[in-house]
Amino acid sequence: MAKSRLFRSTMVVSSMTMLSRVLGLLRDVVLLGVFGAGGLMDAFLVAFKIPNFLRRLFAEGAFSQAFVPVLSEYKEKYSLQQVQILVSRTSGALLLVLSMLTVLVILIAPWVVTLFAPGFAEQPDKFAITAELLRLTFPYLLFISMTAFASGILQSYGRFAAPAFAPVLLNLCMIGGALIFAPMFDTPIMALGYAVAIAGLLQFLIQLPQLWQQKLLVAPKVDFKHEGVRRILKLMLPAIFGVSVTQINLLLNTVFASLMIGGSVSWLYAAERMSELPLGLIGVAIGTVILPSLSKSEAQKDDVSFKKTIDWAARLIILVGVPASAALFILADVLMQALFLRGEFTLRDSQMSALALRSMAGGILGFMLIKIFAPAFFARQDTKTPVKIGIISVFANMIFSVVFIGIFYFLEMPLHGGLALATTGAAFVNAGLLYYFLYQREIFRFGSHWKKLFAQFAIATSAMVAALYVMLPYFPTDEAQWQRIIALLVMCAVGAAVYGVVLLATGFRPRQLKHG
Repeated sequence: MAKSRLFRSTMVVSSMTMLSRVLGLLRDVVLLGVFGAGGLMDAFLVAFKIPNFLRRLFAEGAFSQAFVPVLSEYKEKYSLQQVQILVSRTSGALLLVLSMLTVLVILIAPWVVTLFAPGFAEQPDKFAITAELLRLTFPYLLFISMTAFASGILQSYGRFAAPAFAPVLLNLCMIGGALIFAPMFDTPIMALGYAVAIAGLLQFLIQLPQLWQQKLLVAPKVDFKHEGVRRILKLMLPAIFGVSVTQINLLLNTVFASLMIGGSVSWLYAAERMSELPLGLIGVAIGTVILPSLSKSEAQKDDVSFKKTIDWAARLIILVGVPASAALFILADVLMQALFLRGEFTLRDSQMSALALRSMAGGILGFMLIKIFAPAFFARQDTKTPVKIGIISVFANMIFSVVFIGIFYFLEMPLHGGLALATTGAAFVNAGLLYYFLYQREIFRFGSHWKKLFAQFAIATSAMVAALYVMLPYFPTDEAQWQRIIALLVMCAVGAAVYGVVLLATGFRPRQLKHG
């Protein structure tokens, strides 16, 4: 991929992701406003989080990281016919495994809910609704995994728009389910279960025309003995931990939160959604774009291009990640009040969600760095290193959870804040170890030019923080929601402007963001 195309592709993915995240934010405002925090909303969030967790773990995480490097190698070395056979055999294996898993989970849904939300067992009605919602939402995993498979193919061929647009459909379906169809159900929350399953199917269907254009819309065939499929499976199994450790840690938080007071699951969800805004906008976008480029550089044995791609991605990540972490920490309360304080979502819910967001905010940079450091290993078809780091990170999260929950309990603070803080700690353990091994193996290291960059980012972020603190007392807490949203947008715009102006004043120039 040419350098200009790499940046252009990042902008395409980022803009589509921006649309998706804005609609996702609107979706969360609608859902929390209609259903509130706790009760049925907790039930839906647990039921949806299970297939969504597996989606990120298998489909967008391990599978994509294992499939794209092998596909890139086939593109470089073999004919179109051989690539078509690889696609056919891989889709056949994926369909078979996912179909069997989907049927199994539908049959044993109550046991799955007991595993992932043990605290619900003491509330029979809530438990039963969660199990029923899980049966409705779980087919989403099958559809969205096939979507991720199709997206991996298209991204390898430089087609990023359709895969990046797909999540928009999920948000539209869920908004429609909550506002239009929920009142038609005896249990309104059930409408969201159907909305999720339908959205998964639609996201897969919109990929098919471009697969047809690439002559890669081929019939699936099961053949686990195919050389490419065997390599993908070999890479995929350890990669399950390597790239998706963040999701494992967040799911562990759900298990712990289900044992806490009602509303804890929803409060953590609201905080996660806000912390995922910059992560999805830049971190995921860059991680998505660089994997095919890194895989191509590795296939061509071009170490210089490989290192330059990671360095370029790191510049963009830190440019956004540092101020985003600081801004979300400072604006946590006003963010929750402006966006979610309405309907069934109370002031207390807003305050509890803000506590979780402040605890998570520091980890945003860590989450984003994982998105660019992990692909560096997967592009080299090295899954062993990330899996070892992943396992360490999971155990670190467990230890941090126990320690921080204990501290929060001693300080008489809400315990879900300790869970959120544990996630932040685990993210930096993961990112730090990934960089350590990249450095040790001379795959990538921050060069001397980074000293000046770090200083420039720090000075600009400090100026932005000062500007936000000056504006905080003027936030219209008691006004109408539209006024709170306008005030929030003004604060964000001023903060971003101050950051940009001071960054330029330190000598930073936009050309420093060019690839290479």
